[in-house]
Amino acid sequence: MKSKSYELQKKINYEFQDVKLLKEALTHSSYSNEYKKIKNRNNERLEFLGDSILGLIISNYLFRLKKELPEGELTKIRAAIVCERSLKEVAKSIQLGEYLYLGKGEESTGGRTRDSILADATEALIAAIYLDGGFRKATDFVLEHMGDIISQAIQGKIMRDYKTQLQELIQKDNKENITYKLVDQLGPDHDKTFKMNVFLGEKLIGTGIGKSKKEAEQEAAKDAMEAENWLWKRKLYRYLFDKKTEKKMMFFVI
Repeated sequence: MKSKSYELQKKINYEFQDVKLLKEALTHSSYSNEYKKIKNRNNERLEFLGDSILGLIISNYLFRLKKELPEGELTKIRAAIVCERSLKEVAKSIQLGEYLYLGKGEESTGGRTRDSILADATEALIAAIYLDGGFRKATDFVLEHMGDIISQAIQGKIMRDYKTQLQELIQKDNKENITYKLVDQLGPDHDKTFKMNVFLGEKLIGTGIGKSKKEAEQEAAKDAMEAENWLWKRKLYRYLFDKKTEKKMMFFVI
C-alpha cells in the first residue's frame, strides 16, 4: 500500500503527515466489518465531517467571490456543487476507486465504481486533508479538483437534478422509499399539463406541475427540497422518529 499511497498523494498534490488518516478515508465499512481483527476504522466518521467541511469551503468561496448575489442564489449554486454527482466526478478524475479498501462482497459487486461509494470516499478524503493539514489545504484540494464544476455552477450550466438531490438528502440516513404519483392531467393531448405528488413512505412532501411527467416529477422534488421551513422539518422529523429509525436525522433540525 505504501507505493499506492504515495501514488495517490502525488495525484492529489498533497502529502499526508499522518498517513493513517488517508487509510481511514479509503476504508469502506465493508472492509472494516470483514476484517474486524485488524481493527480498521472505516471512513464513515470522516465522511460526516467532510460533508460539512466541503459545504463550508464552497460557501466561503461563493460568499467572497459573488458579493452581488443574495442568499437564495448562493444557496442554489452551492446545492448544484455539493452533491453526489460532483463528488463522484472528482473521485473519477483521480481514480480514487483504485485505492479503496473494500470487502470481498463489495468488491465483487462493482463497489470501486459505485457512485455513492466514490462520493462518500471523496468527502472522507476532504476531511482527512482538513484534519491533517488544516482548512487552507482542504480548500486548495477542493478548488483544484472542483474548479470546473464550481465555474459551471456559477454560470448556470449545471442542470439541477432535484430528484437525485432529494434522494441523497433523505435516503442517506433513512430507509423509507421516495415515490412519485400522477394525480392529475389537464388539457388536450397535444398540450397536456401533469400534476405529480412525491411521497416519503406514505407522507406527501411535495407537489409539482409540468408539461411532461418527468418535468412534473422534477418540480415535485424541487418543491420538497425548497420546503425548508420549520414546519416541514418538524413534521418530517416527527414522522421519521415515529418510525423508530436507528439514526437520528440531525440535518432536519438544524
